[in-house]
Amino acid sequence: MLDRNTLQTSALKAELQTLKESEMATSAVRPEKSEYAPYYESYVSRVPEGDVVAALGKQLEETLALIKSIPEDRGNYRYAEGKWSIKELLGHVIDSERVFAYRALRFGRGDATPLSGFEQDDFVRGADFNKRSLEDLAREYEHVRRSTISLFASLENEAWARRGTANNNEVSVRGLAFIIAGHERHHLEVLRTRYL
Repeated sequence: MLDRNTLQTSALKAELQTLKESEMATSAVRPEKSEYAPYYESYVSRVPEGDVVAALGKQLEETLALIKSIPEDRGNYRYAEGKWSIKELLGHVIDSERVFAYRALRFGRGDATPLSGFEQDDFVRGADFNKRSLEDLAREYEHVRRSTISLFASLENEAWARRGTANNNEVSVRGLAFIIAGHERHHLEVLRTRYL
């Protein structure tokens, strides 16, 4: 009998393969620099060539494995005074993905209403991630990432190029997909080099 994680991983791979065949042309195209604010170049440039939806799926597996490798008693560790703990860093990645994916949903559906920015430090302070277990944060990350993958995998080709304004900057749906993937890569590099 297959366990739940094996079934979910198999289902995700099958879903990604089906969608890869139908949407590869759009999700594999890197965004132009005009599709996101210059600040985000450091994130977008971290995403490997190829299908960004597949990259998000691969990240899901890698990130879960990394989180599960961290001992629980290390979760509140900060590498310097005033820096986020490991749990806060993970919470920030989760919250940011929610915000970026919400922007992609709105713009992808043709809603051009300008969206405000968010203050990441306020989000972290307001969440009290340090009271939660790493296992709980891993579960939440998995749910959020699977939702993000489903959103991007379901987009019609023309939705990827749609744009809107977030935090006073124009951004495309494609740009947001790459920002999500690159933002996570950035923070996992910080986690590996400064925390572990």
